[in-house]
This record gives sequence, C-alpha cells and structure tokens, in this order.
Amino acid sequence: MPRENLPHQRILSLWFPELACDRVLRYLRQAARPQARQAEPPFVVTARARNAQRLVCVNGTGKAFGLKAGEPLADARARVPHLLVEEAAPELEAALLGFIADWCDRYTPLVALDGSDGLLLDVTGCAHLFGGEKALLADVLERLEKQGFCVSGAVAGTPGAAWAVARFGTREVIEPGNEFAALAPLPLAGLRIARETVQALEHVGLTTIADIAGRPRAPLASRYGPELVKLLDQALGQQGDPISPRFATPVVMAERRFFDPIGLVEDIKAVTLSLGRQICEALGRRVEGGRAFELALFRVDGAVQKIVVGTSKPLRDAKRILALFAEKLKADESVLDAGFGYDLVRLAVLEAQADAPDQLSLVGRGRSEAEADLAGLIDRLGARLGIERVGRLLPVDRHLPESQFAVVPAATVREEALSWVGLSGPDLGLGFSEHASAECDRAEPDGAWQELPVDRPLRLIEPAEPVEAVAMVPEGPPLRFRWRRVLYKVVRSEGPERIAPPWWIGASDAPPEHRDGVTRDYFRIEDEDGRRFWLYREGLYQRETGAPRWYLQGVFA
Repeated sequence: MPRENLPHQRILSLWFPELACDRVLRYLRQAARPQARQAEPPFVVTARARNAQRLVCVNGTGKAFGLKAGEPLADARARVPHLLVEEAAPELEAALLGFIADWCDRYTPLVALDGSDGLLLDVTGCAHLFGGEKALLADVLERLEKQGFCVSGAVAGTPGAAWAVARFGTREVIEPGNEFAALAPLPLAGLRIARETVQALEHVGLTTIADIAGRPRAPLASRYGPELVKLLDQALGQQGDPISPRFATPVVMAERRFFDPIGLVEDIKAVTLSLGRQICEALGRRVEGGRAFELALFRVDGAVQKIVVGTSKPLRDAKRILALFAEKLKADESVLDAGFGYDLVRLAVLEAQADAPDQLSLVGRGRSEAEADLAGLIDRLGARLGIERVGRLLPVDRHLPESQFAVVPAATVREEALSWVGLSGPDLGLGFSEHASAECDRAEPDGAWQELPVDRPLRLIEPAEPVEAVAMVPEGPPLRFRWRRVLYKVVRSEGPERIAPPWWIGASDAPPEHRDGVTRDYFRIEDEDGRRFWLYREGLYQRETGAPRWYLQGVFA
C-alpha cells in the first residue's frame, strides 16, 4: 500500500488523576448513584516523603476543601478534621492499572502503560468498529466511570498531543493536522518536560506551548536542553514517538460481542468453537498453524479472564483447539467465574508456525498419524499440567550413559530435530535407530516392530551408587558385591563394554573429580536369585588408577 494511503496514527490517552483513591472508593461509587459522588467524604492517600507524611492523592471532595497533593498530612488534618486517610500501596495501584489495561484490550490489542496513572491505546483503524472516534472515546469514558474510576481522555494523532489534551484540555478528539491548534493554549507542563524546565521557562515569561512552538529550535535546545525540543516536535508530529504495548499483537484474532451477556459453560464452548473455525480459516490462508492460543473473556463488571494453552506442533483444527481449552477447564474449574456474565469473548493466536498441508496416504495408518496422536497426547497433558511441564527425551552427544539424553519441554522439540541422530518411529528418544528400524521391517513383513535385546536398563540410577565388589583379577568381572548393605553372589556376567572418554578430554591427566575423563568397563551380571544388574568399574588398573572403584548404575526389570 502506498504510504499516502496508509491511515494516520490515532492515539487514545487515558488519565486517572485519582487512581490511588479509586483503589479504595470505586466499589462504594459503583454501589451508589452517580450523583452520590458529590457527597463523598474528603479522602486522601498519603506516603512518607521528606521526613513527613504527605498527600499523594486527593479525591474530589478533598480538593473542594482546598487540599492538594504534596502538602503535609498534619496541615491537611488541621484544616479538615474529619479527613479520611489511607496509606499508599504502589504495588496495588500498579496492579489496578494493569487490570484497567487488560480491560482496554476490548478496544485494541495495542495498549501501553503511561507512567503510574495513565494508558495509551493505539486505536488506528479501530474506531469505525465503535461508530467513530468520538463514539469510541465516549464509550470508554462512560464504561470506566461506571466502574468507579475518575478518568479523563483524548484522541489525537500523536501520543504527546493526546497526553497533553487528556490532562490539561477537555475530552475531545483532535483531528489529524490540528495538533498545534489544540496544544497552543495549553501550559508547558503538557509537553511532559521536567518541572525545573517549566519553572525556568515561566521565569522568562513563556507559559504556554504557543509561546515556544514558533521559536527557533537551536536557542531553545542550547539553553533548556535537547529534551524540550524533542518532546515539542513529538507532540506536534514532526518527530516519531512510538509507544510500547504491554503485549505483542496477536497473529490472528477473532471476537464476538453480546448484547445480552452469557455465562454458561456450554455457551462459552459453542462460541469458542465458532471463533476457532474463523481463526483456522485465517491460518489456512497464511499456511500456518497455531502454537499458542489465548481465550479472553471480558465480564460486564470490567474483569478480564484469560486462558492460554500451547501445542507441541502447529495446530489448525477448531475441535482440537476447543478440546485443549476444555482440558484446561477440567484441571482448574476456578478459571471461569462469569459473575454477571461475559459481553465479549475473544480467541487469539499468540504464536504461529508454518504448517503445510499433509499429503494423504493410501496405505492406511502411517507415521504421520502416529506422530499426530503423540502430539495430541502432549497437548492434552500440557493443557492440564502446563505445556512447560511436559518433557521428552532429547539425545545429547556425550559418551557417558547418564548424559546421553536430556529432558526438555516437549513442545519445543520438533521431529526434524531428532533426525540428526537417526531416531524414528513412535518411540522417539528410546534408542531405536533407523538401521534397527530397517532390520525390524525386513524381519516383520507386516511392518510390526520386532523386540530388540535390551543391553542397558531403561532407567538409570543417577548418580551411580558405589558398591563393594570382589573380582578374581583386577580387570575381570565381579564375583560378588555388596550394595545397600546386601551381599549379592554373581553367577553369570557379560562384558566388559568399555566406554572411554574422547581423546580431547584426556583420561591420563584428568583430575579425580572429573569423572568424564576416566574409562569405564560395564558388566551385565546376574545373581543366584535371577536379579540382573548393570555395574561398571571406573579407571583402568595401573594406567588410570591403582585401585579401581565399582558403581551400580541400573537394575534390569
């Protein structure tokens, strides 16, 4: 699209001047009638500063009594004896602002925090969904006020202009190109500059933005610093001023709004299935599959509930997407709390990956179907336990048996990542190689797997436990050994299977604590009761050690 046809950036700025007070009073305001706000008692929030308790936030009634932020609490109580006081809780106020930001996702996914008392929403291309920018602004402010918040807002073409008008102007929409006319009568503090700079400019008679907007930039930057010129140009749209949204924009998103809120689980599932079909169609056009999905439920009282599920492979099936969310709800039914109902349901794809359509097979059930079953199992377990808690074995290029496999999150491992070691089939990570699979296929015409001899235990003891062993010769198999205070007599043995370190580790000069650099001789042994063990002798006699030590690393089932 040519640049001249691109839509102008439109920013909605929201300011909550009494956010600290709103944290305590908003529930009282919601329960009372709108006109009852005028009858609120004087209320302030305080914090310790400069060795005194000072006001940091004052509600409307307190301001009517002449109270201002920054004055000592003692002075305020002297003038208003019946003043109500609450201690500031910055972490709770930050959480409340985040709660409001989540709620604002109903208008646009591009929501950014603006300090400790404001939000910036990029509503470019979104206003027509709500009847225009004026209708959108009115809807946002009306809904927030019904939730008990004191809020002001404005829409403009730059974050700086919207910020200034929201705090020092009226609730209005600044049309593209009219930023200078809207900013000109506003005070210099509307440029977001430091208080010291504002005082310095006012000292020489410059009190409004119009007083400096038409002046040469070089003298202003030389005397008051480059930050003043930068913020002025950003507010007027002469320099870029990007915002930083809290979350990345979803790859694909579908939503549905309801005039009558819904709350039944069956209704939510039906809506989720319908939205899933929409996003799957969009993913199909992109030849992609989703790897992370988010279901956002917006309650009429402003609360937002989000459910996120992940997948081990790209997914483009609405029924399977619904099944993952159903598994999530089975694991934790408290995730859903409809309250007075949901008026907006949104399904979004947070992460996607290329996913070309599978080629159909004419020979019946193939490897792709088996892999799909494995991926479905991983997804279901991940939905219930958390996708990061489901692991699988990944081969590691190490010579020691206990270091040859590592447990990694199953969702991060693709089948192609296992091909470099020749693993295949439904038992990935269990030691079957492509050569062994080919031998099995030749031995079994119907394609069934042939059971291979087990030469190592399926589960190893980590770390290996030391045992007391007696051998006829230093490099021979053990005749008997003691493990966990029990003496075992060996009747059969196989070995040794020698595992030596790579040449670059250097076994001869390796320190004793570096066991990677010592040769091991493994033996499969059986005692007189038929129990089978996997032992190894550490160190070559008279070359690496004078007294080889024995360890038990596994027990055969």
